[in-house]
Amino acid sequence: MSVPLFNLAPNLTVSRLCLGTMTFGEQNSLPQSLRLLDQAFDAGINFFDSAEMYPVPQRAETQGKSEEYFGQWVRKRKISRDRVVIATKVAGPSGQMSWIRDGPKCLDAKNITEAVDGSLKRLQMDHIDLYQIHWPDRFVYSSYPLFISLGDSLGLWTCHFKTKSCHFKVLHSCVSSYVPMFGETEYDPVRQFSSVPIEEQLDALGRAVDAGKIRYIGLSNETPYGVMKFLHFAENNVRYPKIISVQNSYSLLCRTFDSGMAECCHHERIYLLGYSPLAMGILSGKYFASDGAPSDARLNLFKGRYSEGESRYSLARNTLKLATMEYLGIAEKYGLHPVSLAIAFVLNHPLVASTVFGVTKSWQLEEVISACNVELTSEIIADINKVHAKFPNPCSEIR
Repeated sequence: MSVPLFNLAPNLTVSRLCLGTMTFGEQNSLPQSLRLLDQAFDAGINFFDSAEMYPVPQRAETQGKSEEYFGQWVRKRKISRDRVVIATKVAGPSGQMSWIRDGPKCLDAKNITEAVDGSLKRLQMDHIDLYQIHWPDRFVYSSYPLFISLGDSLGLWTCHFKTKSCHFKVLHSCVSSYVPMFGETEYDPVRQFSSVPIEEQLDALGRAVDAGKIRYIGLSNETPYGVMKFLHFAENNVRYPKIISVQNSYSLLCRTFDSGMAECCHHERIYLLGYSPLAMGILSGKYFASDGAPSDARLNLFKGRYSEGESRYSLARNTLKLATMEYLGIAEKYGLHPVSLAIAFVLNHPLVASTVFGVTKSWQLEEVISACNVELTSEIIADINKVHAKFPNPCSEIR
């Protein structure tokens, strides 16, 4: 059964399943990655997501391999460019990934332009279908480092803050803001710094569109404020491209999109690309097996090295475990595979164009593909909502 399609934008039809490539180059070798891409493509998946910083956990030695592997697959298989839709992302300020444009320190026009050209070179393509800002320039660290744990989190945050402050002395008309994300749940207006104006980012993206390097733009890990500001500036300047999508986390365990983002996206006709539909594999139930999941499962394999994942999807959080067990119970009650329940729930959302998922093995891909055609009855949805009311968003972040 072929994966259904969705019209994301004019002349941009995507499969409702989007294969994320962030394991390619770390957990998956090149031959393994090529086989997974073959299997996905043969099943009707034409939508693939990557990022300049992938694979994860991030390392200087592997950075960019995910894009490289995808590009090699297209060339080796001699796939016509118009048969695949490739989405990738520019990294925002991190304070840690010094191997990517010295941090990167900010998300200004120079960084965006260099990132676009870098991705095109690694992909060995002449254009990118959907180019996304991975996280806002407004982000700032608080209680933990975003990516690989490299040292004291407060020290990293302080260093990042000082770097930003020094850098932006040479800029004008900056705004002060920050965005809580990757496990944070509260906005604190006291913690703010000067960030690159959204107009500058849109101008750089618009120039890339005009040059034929990218077709459409989107956001990721964004807030309602960010979405509306990007739309506002685009509406008032014909040179600025309009965003068509936002890639935020969405799953049975994280429905914060529905709080504020859903209203914005509904009225502005912006579609959600819901990532982490299985909550890093938690909703498959594998971490609740008697053996505690395979040793190569991400939360086991990268324990202590993947702060973003371990913070948001901490198995030590009791509400997360209780909620997951109830969702697994719903799947058993209705004779569904837990993966089918989780994927079908995300695809059931009227604003979801596609769900972005990752796999490392062929049988995992088969489970996800089988799930995309599962229909959830009103009784199943009612049971899901009861659990959600009892344990709202145990993998939450403010949105």
